[in-house]
Amino acid sequence: MTIRPPDPGEPRRPLGPRDPGDAWVIADSGEKYWGRFGAAGLLAHDPERGILLQHRVSWSHFGGTWGIPGGARHEGESATDAAIRESQEEAGVPGDALRPLFTSVLDRGVWSYTTLVAVVVRPFEPVIADPESYALEWVAVDRVDDMPLHPGFAGSWPELRAALSTRVALIVDAANVVGSTPDGWWRDRAGAAGRLIAGLERVADDGVAAAEIGLGGDRWFPRVVAVLEGAARSAPDGHGRVEVVRAPGSGDDRIVECTAEAVSRGERAVVVTSDRGLAERVTGVGGTVHSVSWLRGQLPS
Repeated sequence: MTIRPPDPGEPRRPLGPRDPGDAWVIADSGEKYWGRFGAAGLLAHDPERGILLQHRVSWSHFGGTWGIPGGARHEGESATDAAIRESQEEAGVPGDALRPLFTSVLDRGVWSYTTLVAVVVRPFEPVIADPESYALEWVAVDRVDDMPLHPGFAGSWPELRAALSTRVALIVDAANVVGSTPDGWWRDRAGAAGRLIAGLERVADDGVAAAEIGLGGDRWFPRVVAVLEGAARSAPDGHGRVEVVRAPGSGDDRIVECTAEAVSRGERAVVVTSDRGLAERVTGVGGTVHSVSWLRGQLPS
């Protein structure tokens, strides 16, 4: 492959300094892709209004087609951060109006494109914030296929559409996880639970590999629930990325209840415990089980 900066006078991103990522990647086959470090885009799904689509200006790659806001990743930038940034720059999308669901990656070897799929939790109106759009519209899911779509988006849309309604709940048996490591947790159960919650917030932010929970795509961002019992119930809530449930009695009973509630809402409920009796109970109400050692592998070291 070769890297080629934009041609002199090329209208892409005409205002402000260029990032090193703003360049063409030319494959040996002659195909060219925008973004030296890859590219990313946001598929924002509003359950009431549909998908946010961008009508691309004529001078852009596959101009005149409809796709999702997105563009080149900056050097050292994560794909999810790039997707949010690009959607803000191109469509004025407020980051706090979204809840990430999953990412999907198109990998061409020399270049990759990551789609961040997110559900809209606070309605907003997009605004054309740079010269790359003719229009921005909310398009009903059933109408997306009727639009003249960007080829890349058209190829990925069927799989993305099929996963739009999937939700994942990660329900953690905090007592079982904390008790799995002899680090003195018994001297301060609330403090140990608080440290676990802090680690789970990182899991909520970073997501879980799709293959590890039996789903398609690249990474999923689950709703994370930590169930506390006994003295651990006085642990702080953290920063809001983890739902802290304080069981008034048996932690196991509350975990089973949380699992049944998640399943009734149509969520894929993944319970973290190495307690065999509890594992049998949660599978009995429709949940699946991952071991404590699996979760330990997800937590920051």
